[in-house]
Amino acid sequence: MKKILVVDDEFGILEVVQAYLRKEGYEVYTATAGNEALGLFEGIRPDFVVLDLMLPDLSGEEICRRIRERSDVPILMLTAKKEEEDRIRGLELGADDYLTKPFSPKELVMRVKAILRRTGPETYVERDELSFNHGDLVIEKVERVVRKAGQVLDLTRNEYQLLTTFAENVQRTFTREQLIESSFGYDYLAYDRTIDVYVKNLRKKIEDDIKSPVYILTVYGVGYKFKGERDL
Repeated sequence: MKKILVVDDEFGILEVVQAYLRKEGYEVYTATAGNEALGLFEGIRPDFVVLDLMLPDLSGEEICRRIRERSDVPILMLTAKKEEEDRIRGLELGADDYLTKPFSPKELVMRVKAILRRTGPETYVERDELSFNHGDLVIEKVERVVRKAGQVLDLTRNEYQLLTTFAENVQRTFTREQLIESSFGYDYLAYDRTIDVYVKNLRKKIEDDIKSPVYILTVYGVGYKFKGERDL
């Protein structure tokens, strides 16, 4: 039984979300504050976190950052903020998806299921290694480890999946929609800007100069392509 931690300071939302998730067979734990959530997280080691951005003690962004320091557990952020930049901030911190309040509990359950499907054991790729530019960038697929100049990179699950899609399709130009489908599946609910955020984060980690990238290139008016030189 998958364990889900739901963090929100609105008791009405907690009750509804808990009821819907339990109906689907999940074991649900709840918290109404940030420090309480972090304590529960350490104690139960959940398989999924539903996290509100606005909490009385710690912000959802800060909780997400702390969780990402120790775990790649899937995180779905809930936000009442309407501005796109506020929602994008959560993705930059490593959240897997976000949902704007007010939301449908059925949609929340659907998103939880979709994220768990694509992040489960069945999504692990076959044993292989991808190496580029004379070992400058190496993807060890069985361990899901990425090295840049010999140093292990701290990638989120979504960043890793997107990078692997690029690396397995050198020189192929992808639209943003194609990247969503190829990296995360048809049932992943995302927007063009989501891919832009993931690409921005990846460039910060794998490029020596983000203003002159050598791996992930922008194809203006279309999308992106990967241009690393594959090592034999």
